[in-house]
Amino acid sequence: MTIRVLIADDHEVIRCGLRSLFAGTEIEVVAEASTGTEAVEKTIETRPDVAILDVRMAEGDGLNCLGRIKLDYPDLPVLIFSAFDNPTYIARAVSWDAIGFVLKTSPSDVLLQAIRKAAQGESAWTRDELRRVTGALATPRLNSNVEVPLTRRESEVLKQLALGLTNKEIAQALGISYETVKEHVQHILRKIGVSDRTQAAVWAVRNDLV
Repeated sequence: MTIRVLIADDHEVIRCGLRSLFAGTEIEVVAEASTGTEAVEKTIETRPDVAILDVRMAEGDGLNCLGRIKLDYPDLPVLIFSAFDNPTYIARAVSWDAIGFVLKTSPSDVLLQAIRKAAQGESAWTRDELRRVTGALATPRLNSNVEVPLTRRESEVLKQLALGLTNKEIAQALGISYETVKEHVQHILRKIGVSDRTQAAVWAVRNDLV
């Protein structure tokens, strides 16, 4: 049975590499995209069996695309394919019902197996990946609707944190110092009642900050 896939990645060499990897298999590339907007549009146009999304792309990252796709097509399997082993990315992918998360450094067989599982509606998550966010997803504070009095700047920092940026990247994006970002992150964790960045990312997703 042919598995129809969409590949969304801003690097042409990655898309070419995946096409070569799939050659001679039952996996057929029916659409390609290089931006987030294009990924959503082509997913709607082609309705692939599996959508494979990179995280960092122009015009909306892959995780935002995941959320947009799932609103209209909740049953469409979406596989995140990223170069970044980032726990906040994983937390957001779990929160928005990705079928799995595969690193670009993984052996080719891992990706092929994940795609085949996804096409059959089976979870492609590994135990290790889920273990990293299970505690965050089960945190009682994350399941409550308690209003948290974050300042405007804290909300901006939390949004960037939930997008997977490091403290240094947040400082550059917001035009503030690294030390200031560290202080904001500490205040955010205390205010929302969580212990790490992964839990903060889940909280941000569930409160529609990203």
